[in-house]
Amino acid sequence: MREAAQVARVEELLPNWRDVPLYQAALASGFSSLPQISKRELRENFPNNFLRAGQNLDALLESKLVELEHTSGSSEERTAVLFGRGWWNEQEARVLRLNRFVAQVLDENPRARRATLVPPVCNGLVCFSNFTSKTARTVDTTLFVNQARIPFLLTEAELARMAEEVFEWSPVFLDLDPVHGAWFALYCERNGIKFPSVKFILCSYEFVSVVHRKILQRVFGVSVFNFYGSTETGHLLMENENGEMKASLENVFYEVVNADERGIGDLVVTTLTNNFMPLVRYRIGDLVERCEEPYVTNYLVHGRARDMLLRRDGRRVTTLEIDRCFADADGISHYQLRQSENGDCDLHFIPDRETPPAETLKRVTGRIEVLLQLENEIAAGAVEKLPPLTSGKFRLACHA
Repeated sequence: MREAAQVARVEELLPNWRDVPLYQAALASGFSSLPQISKRELRENFPNNFLRAGQNLDALLESKLVELEHTSGSSEERTAVLFGRGWWNEQEARVLRLNRFVAQVLDENPRARRATLVPPVCNGLVCFSNFTSKTARTVDTTLFVNQARIPFLLTEAELARMAEEVFEWSPVFLDLDPVHGAWFALYCERNGIKFPSVKFILCSYEFVSVVHRKILQRVFGVSVFNFYGSTETGHLLMENENGEMKASLENVFYEVVNADERGIGDLVVTTLTNNFMPLVRYRIGDLVERCEEPYVTNYLVHGRARDMLLRRDGRRVTTLEIDRCFADADGISHYQLRQSENGDCDLHFIPDRETPPAETLKRVTGRIEVLLQLENEIAAGAVEKLPPLTSGKFRLACHA
């Protein structure tokens, strides 16, 4: 499907969306008149805000027509999500094929096994929140390995258990949260553990930093691809074999609103395939940059809107811009940059094997100081751990 065909697809779906109570009044005047919605509108009066006349959630669940899941709660309180049985896997398969290398590997391995290491508070399809046996954590071709919210507190025995399970499972690919995955990779590196069956790594669940990507590529020796999306929308963008973030036009209609002079704006999506809970003009909470060229459109994911920092002149600075300052910095496995109300910043980082040289830290902090137009130098210091959100996800940049 080409972008031009999406407008016709949206028009085709409008009559169906008008039957959804959340949209009935607003869609009377057409798609463009519909205000943007957020998680707040998804939660209000759920599930009656989405169930059509004659539908009953208990009956739908009992008949196994739908699945009821929840978001992780990293940006707001946890939100219920409703979709047709099998929908998650179907939309995921379409987005994965935007990467030709991944598509080829999956074609060669129709029942490709994956090992998943993610925060333990997500939707029930992608992680487990209770300590359970390996058998209970094995669902079809997926083994869910991680059961800890803070990876830095994992014991050597627990990391050894995880590595042993992955090795025995012999997955074709790893499906990782980048922070949890990088910490696990460092354990594997210290102990000379390799997974010869793994052909590639998918990173999702939170922003993929250059420091995490560097560690994963170094330790496991395979390509790492950004697989971007959310529980409520499904997968939205896939990094292809050339490092470009590609949109899934069959799954989603994309808008970038409130863009600044650089083209960075809020991502607003309309899902096209979830008939039970269609999201129409949904503000996902992330900043993206739409990069248009003749016959092709790519995207840059800049991170959560709430995590943007401010320059002295008032211009916003995104997580992606901060993260670029770490591109050639060795010796850092994870970090968090905190900005106080007066604009001053502190940088806390967890070393990668050894603490980075002073000149490396000075180079990184110098770039950030120029980027943010800081008057005072950044105070940088090594720590043993950094705190996650209640969801188990982390913030690379935030306000103190």
